[in-house]
Amino acid sequence: REAEVGMEDEKGSPALVVACLIVGNVVVLLSGLALFAESVWVASDPYRVYPTLGVSGKDDVFAGAWISIFTGFAFFLVGSLGLVALLRRSRPMVLTYLVLMLIVYVFESASSITAHTHRDYMVSDPSLITKEMLTHYGAPSRQGRELTRLWDSIMVEKECCGTLGPLDWVHYTSTFRTSIPEAVFPWPPPCCRRDPNFIPLSEEGCRVGHRDYIFTKGCFEHIGHAIDSYAWGVSWFGFAILMWTLPVLLLTLYHYTTL
Repeated sequence: REAEVGMEDEKGSPALVVACLIVGNVVVLLSGLALFAESVWVASDPYRVYPTLGVSGKDDVFAGAWISIFTGFAFFLVGSLGLVALLRRSRPMVLTYLVLMLIVYVFESASSITAHTHRDYMVSDPSLITKEMLTHYGAPSRQGRELTRLWDSIMVEKECCGTLGPLDWVHYTSTFRTSIPEAVFPWPPPCCRRDPNFIPLSEEGCRVGHRDYIFTKGCFEHIGHAIDSYAWGVSWFGFAILMWTLPVLLLTLYHYTTL
């Protein structure tokens, strides 16, 4: 009888395994909070490029961010549950932790993959952004007005014109061209260089395309950088958390079998 009691007392994982699991879950819950904060930053769209992506329905990076808001906070909560389960040596709590963490793991995998594939799709082909710009800039619809304000703001603040340059407005058919003939103004007035008070230096010089009075670079660098920042933040930080969480899950599964 005493031998059976002794065997029951020794049942469980070695102290080193439990210590590793405690450290692992602390990292998981802290990383979850960081992912939550970063995803909120992405969803708030500080670069203000959502209308450009949303008008075409290619806004999966923001969908990934919203999923990561959920999974980030869930990592924090489930990681905390894991710590309690380890300290209490509760078999039902450890099982609950494993099931919940597996669910969160699947959702975060979907979020990271979505954001990463969307980034490759949008950044690799500037023509997608160009098409939406030419179609909706200057349009009288609600989406058109929103997109026009966005492009006006980007072109003035970032000192750029069009997607790849001013000639986007000349080489391709656009909604803007239907309302303003090329002879009147080849490109939107926000393409004109301005003084510190945001007054055009020379509208005539801008209209004829003089380099001193028109922005010659395109705005795709800014938009691509914004998409990169959003996608890399959500996807690769998410992948890093997943890579850390997997061995923690496997070690927890081993610990569960010893309880």
